[in-house]
Amino acid sequence: MSLDEIKQKWMEDFEVVFEDEQETADETEFGKMLEQTDRREFLEGEVYKGQIVSIGPDYIMIDIGYKQEGLVSTKEFLNYDGTLKVKEGDEIDVYLERLESPLGNLVLSKDKAEILQAWDKISDACEKGIPLEGTVVAKVKGGLSVDIGVKAFLPGSQIDLRPTRYLDKYIGKRMEFKVIKFNKKRGNIVLSRRAILQDERDKLRSQILDEMQEGMIVKGIVKNITDYGAFIDLGGIDGLLHITDMSWGRVKHPSNLLNIGDEIEVKILKFDKDKERVSLGLKQVQPNPWENVSENFPRGKKVGGEIVSVKDYGVFVELEDGIEGLIHVSEMSWTGKIKNPTKHYTVGENLEAEVLDVDMENKRISLGLKQLQPNPWNEIAERFPIGKKVTAKVKSIAEFGVFVDVGEEVDGLIHVSDISWTKKNHNLSADFNVGDEVECATLSVDAENAKFCFGIKQLEEDPWKKIEERIPVGTVLEAEVARVTDFGAFVEIETGIEGLVHISELSEERVERPEEVVKKGDKVKAMIISIDKDAKKIALSMKAAVNAENQGSYTTETVKSATLADKFKDVKVDE
Repeated sequence: MSLDEIKQKWMEDFEVVFEDEQETADETEFGKMLEQTDRREFLEGEVYKGQIVSIGPDYIMIDIGYKQEGLVSTKEFLNYDGTLKVKEGDEIDVYLERLESPLGNLVLSKDKAEILQAWDKISDACEKGIPLEGTVVAKVKGGLSVDIGVKAFLPGSQIDLRPTRYLDKYIGKRMEFKVIKFNKKRGNIVLSRRAILQDERDKLRSQILDEMQEGMIVKGIVKNITDYGAFIDLGGIDGLLHITDMSWGRVKHPSNLLNIGDEIEVKILKFDKDKERVSLGLKQVQPNPWENVSENFPRGKKVGGEIVSVKDYGVFVELEDGIEGLIHVSEMSWTGKIKNPTKHYTVGENLEAEVLDVDMENKRISLGLKQLQPNPWNEIAERFPIGKKVTAKVKSIAEFGVFVDVGEEVDGLIHVSDISWTKKNHNLSADFNVGDEVECATLSVDAENAKFCFGIKQLEEDPWKKIEERIPVGTVLEAEVARVTDFGAFVEIETGIEGLVHISELSEERVERPEEVVKKGDKVKAMIISIDKDAKKIALSMKAAVNAENQGSYTTETVKSATLADKFKDVKVDE
């Protein structure tokens, strides 16, 4: 474009005539405009009127008469539904934040201008507690954005009396709020709807508390449901309806019986006016099925019902609506074979049982299954008298004994203490195998405690029974050292029978360490100085044997048996 064309364009735009290219700018209309703009003072922190020049996706350009336009975020002009509130050419008030940004433009804010203009009203409302009306326009981090003439923040904790997660349902709603916090310098305003609701609830609560009494039947709305019950809004005050007071029958979960928003009639069970606590009952407004239980379910009556719960200790059977009975695991079988009911019974299964007991005070009914079956223990006691020799098959091996099968419904036990008269430490897994046949004798049949016991050692005479006849006190014998301990040496007197030579009886000389005198496998001479058949203990003395041999006599007069025996009365021979 030539110089003449440029001049012509300026003439058309500003209606001026260039008389000479050397005319100064202050002699033209354009120069005058610049001069007027320069003379107008613009201060940061003030509110100015401006005109919308253009609208972009992110920013709106506004002319306030300064030498350059300013930008305002488009978000400040959106309705709650995302539509624009303004159009090009509209005049609005804006707040001048900065005269020049890093990009060279003015930094303006519509929201802050509205805040400054509405500040007196908001300040007065906050100071006096006057409610303000506003519209929820958007969900923001931590709460909601509310338009009360300016943008204000409603925290999530201040939306309702109870915290709520679903904030979208409030968008677009017009409600009353209280201003609970504001900062004029920063332009921050914090609102509360909860304060409004709390004031209304307090007024209603005061009225209800004056009228409420225990035993009253009132209506309420189910407000919240938990695992242990439900909270009922009685109008200004909440009451707890515990799960145990919902029904005379079993309630797996409160949600199976109630829904949030349900209107129900409940009875006031307990009322603490000072603490404002109310306990409610739903089943108490219904007939109590336990009133006629004694007549309907006498002891010995055969009854039927559906299993409603299975535990490791028994099963609960619903006999009728609100009435349950427990079949304890001990009442399921005469033989005690049922150890864990969960492996034998399932919820929904029908059972027949006999009423054993009715506890009206604790509202409990005890039932029995085995009472409807023949008792096998009566026949077992007849077929297996005490002392009867039988052949049994090893069924299982435990740490304390061996269970054997003798062809009956119940298994017999051979306790570890009934295997051998003399052997103390048994490795049952090494001595027995499942399926082995063993000879044993009946020891006891205890029908009441469901115990059937056998013994192997009882097939032979107890070697301890006549031990004092075979080796009386004063006998000197030669025995092999079985093991050496800190307190002496154990010697094998007979097969399976050991005696202890205490450290003080090893030698006439003082002995500090028994292993210095004797070792395992040594053949030693020792004298029997004490026999305790009940405790199965035998005490011996090597030094007494030496003394007797030196004197040429092995009679009991050579030692003071009673005195020596006192030394061993607290010694455990089987250690």
